Amino acid sequence: MNLFDTNLYLFLENLIFFLVATAFLVVVGWAWRNAKPFSLPKPLPEWFKIWFGTVQVLGVLLPLVVMLLWGVFWGYTSVLTVLGWYFVMLGLQIISEIVTLRQVQNVVWVMVPYLYLPYRFWQLYEGLTILGSTNELLWIRYLLVLEIVLWAGNYALDLSQLPRLLRWEFPENPDINMN
Repeated sequence: MNLFDTNLYLFLENLIFFLVATAFLVVVGWAWRNAKPFSLPKPLPEWFKIWFGTVQVLGVLLPLVVMLLWGVFWGYTSVLTVLGWYFVMLGLQIISEIVTLRQVQNVVWVMVPYLYLPYRFWQLYEGLTILGSTNELLWIRYLLVLEIVLWAGNYALDLSQLPRLLRWEFPENPDINMN
């Protein structure tokens, strides 16, 4: 497949995902329209700043530098293609989160990463196949694997925070004896 065909395919794939994800969020948001407005629980835990910074550096800054160096300056168009679409979808996820949290103020905000992160895993895996097995792009392949691990960790962290985000109540002194 040539570069034009690859980009057209990725454009259509990403567009279809975005339309389906957005339609799902709209339907679920409408179904929960009478729920109390959602806001982030405060204060945020101290570890959140460290994790958020780690995600910013490894999930945004590092791929951006790699995309600029390998994709733009050194002319590896496959790297530009893979990371360009990565950033497009990351940007659409952030926009979806901002709209659902700040504009709509709906609990559907919690669902946004649960839709986008599995798709990001797919994008990164697909990027490995697009790059092929050339030795000159070995470090870029390592980067994509690192990104898969990073976002899988982020997904696990999101899942672990679900009770806190939804403000589930727990008894003060839970009885650990299950008799």
